[in-house]
Amino acid sequence: MSTESSPQSRDAERRSGGKQTSLGRELLLIIGVALILSILVRTFLAQAFFVPSSSMENTLQIQDRILVSKLTTQLGGVHRGEVIVFTDPGSWLPEAAPVGGAAGALRSALMWVGLLPSDTGEDLVKRVIGVGGDHIVCCDAKQRIVLNGVALDETYIKPGGGTAQVRFDVTVPADRFFVMGDNRGDSSDSRFHLEVEQGTVPRANIVGRVVAVIWPMSAWSGEQIPAIFENPKLEAAPASRPTPGYGEGSTVAGAS
Repeated sequence: MSTESSPQSRDAERRSGGKQTSLGRELLLIIGVALILSILVRTFLAQAFFVPSSSMENTLQIQDRILVSKLTTQLGGVHRGEVIVFTDPGSWLPEAAPVGGAAGALRSALMWVGLLPSDTGEDLVKRVIGVGGDHIVCCDAKQRIVLNGVALDETYIKPGGGTAQVRFDVTVPADRFFVMGDNRGDSSDSRFHLEVEQGTVPRANIVGRVVAVIWPMSAWSGEQIPAIFENPKLEAAPASRPTPGYGEGSTVAGAS
C-alpha cells in the first residue's frame, strides 16, 4: 500500500504552512510597529515615571505611577506651580545601584521603549516655585515663601513639615527654575543646592510636566496649577535686593 500523500493533501499542507508563516510575519510586524510607536511617544509626547520617594507628599505618594507630558513644556514652556520631572542637574541624587543580570537588562529595555515607567535613579519630581527673574525669599513672619513680594499660602504642602528648613533670598537666573518638594521637611530640592546657580534647574534638564497620576487607579487624577500662582502681582518682579535677616543658603535643618 502506497504511503505517498495525494496532491490534494500536499496542497493543503502547503496552504497551512503558508498561513502560519504569514501569521508569524504579521505578528512580528504588529509588535515592531507597536514598539516604534511606543518609542516615538516616549521620546516626543509623554512618558510614565515611578515615584520612589516621599518628597512630593501628599500630592504624590511613594510608588505612584505618573504621566509626564513632554509636548506641554516644549510648546508652552514651564510655569510657576507646575509639578515637573527633570534630570538631576548635578549631585542632587545619590548614585543609583545598578540592577544586573538578564532581569536588569530586560527592565532597562522595557523602560527605554516606554513599556515600563522610568525608574533610572537619574530623575527628580518637584514643584516649580520660581522662573527666570523671580525674587524668592524664605520666609516671612508666618513662615511663608515670598515670591516677587507676594506671600504664598501653599495649601498643597504636607502638613506638619513647615517650609523654613533653609533660609534664603535668591533671584532666579534666566532660563532656570527654582523647585521645591511639597513635603518640605523631606525634600532635597533647590534650597539645598544654592551654591550652584542659586540651586536652580536649567531648562535643558526639564523632561516635562506631570499631568496625571495613572496608577494606582484609586489615585487617578490630573495635576492642576494651584490658584495662588495665578495672582497677576507675581508678574511684577521686583529688583533683586538682600533681605535683612536672611543669610543666603543658611541651613536650619537637613532633608533627604
